[in-house]
Amino acid sequence: MRPDALLHPARQGLYCPPGDFYIDPVRPVERALITHGHADHARAGHGAVMATQRTLDIMAIRYGEDFAGSVQPARFGETLKLNGVGVAFHPAGHVLGSAQIAVEKDGTRIVVSGDYKRRPDPTAEHFELAKCDVFITEATFGLPVFNHPDAATEIGKLLSSLGQFPDRTHLVGAYALGKAQRVIRLLRDSGYDRPIHIHGSLQRLCDYYQSEGIELGELRPATLAEGAKNAGRDFAGEIVLGPPSAFNSPWVRRFSDPLIAFASGWMQVRQRAKQRGVELPLVISDHCDWNELTASIRDTGAAEVWVTHGREEGLVRWCEVNQIRAKPLKIVGYEDENE
Repeated sequence: MRPDALLHPARQGLYCPPGDFYIDPVRPVERALITHGHADHARAGHGAVMATQRTLDIMAIRYGEDFAGSVQPARFGETLKLNGVGVAFHPAGHVLGSAQIAVEKDGTRIVVSGDYKRRPDPTAEHFELAKCDVFITEATFGLPVFNHPDAATEIGKLLSSLGQFPDRTHLVGAYALGKAQRVIRLLRDSGYDRPIHIHGSLQRLCDYYQSEGIELGELRPATLAEGAKNAGRDFAGEIVLGPPSAFNSPWVRRFSDPLIAFASGWMQVRQRAKQRGVELPLVISDHCDWNELTASIRDTGAAEVWVTHGREEGLVRWCEVNQIRAKPLKIVGYEDENE
């Protein structure tokens, strides 16, 4: 079977005509296969959703129990049939429950990477290589300039700053799903055993991670009584995590002499850090960098590569130089800011 007859871009997202399903559709559809729980990939309102159990749980936390007409959990490594098309979910290493999705029919096998990370991370299932004929890869950091440093080294910068400025509240921006839990766990693995304070919007997902056996230590609400005089001083010398949206609100200004940090692969770009008013950029990414993207393409053994959401042209050009057929998919609706 021709690859583009098995899977191709449509207005709603990647569509499989023989299986009659979409992967990570950007609009409500009758049947959706979801790679992971970030909002640009997992949307409410589908008729039926297939995903890993953890992704289904995360969608229920974010959207409510009735986020889809029906749900079907998929186990890693298990092949299921949808209208004669084989589908299998493989760990992607991006966030808890994240998966690559393999689609196979009549001897043609396509793997959709979703968002993925190959570095070890105790807050997510470790990436598993899936061989294929066509590899559909993300390209969030698909330029040679992106070379992610060791995450533990970046956390060391935060702890050093805490020692250097013990009277300042260290406010760390981290997305609610995946990044916040990873930063907390990195702190714990670096020996930081004090309570970590979290914005209320992080609580339910942190609770879920802990219920799944991922130890995050003592977490306390970063709550300040409205109008309370000098209440922010209670957090002097403490680490407080919050989502990026909270850093544009009065919540930040109520803390004692806040030092703004932000955990993201985009913090490698100085202009982005400056635009956000970040004093301490932490280059901690839940995506592959350039070398990991190109290594993954080689490792899959794919004869053809389709590139989506990110720096598509750079990765397509690398494939062409290395005699691998490639094309950009140019699917609209995916964001690279949830990093």
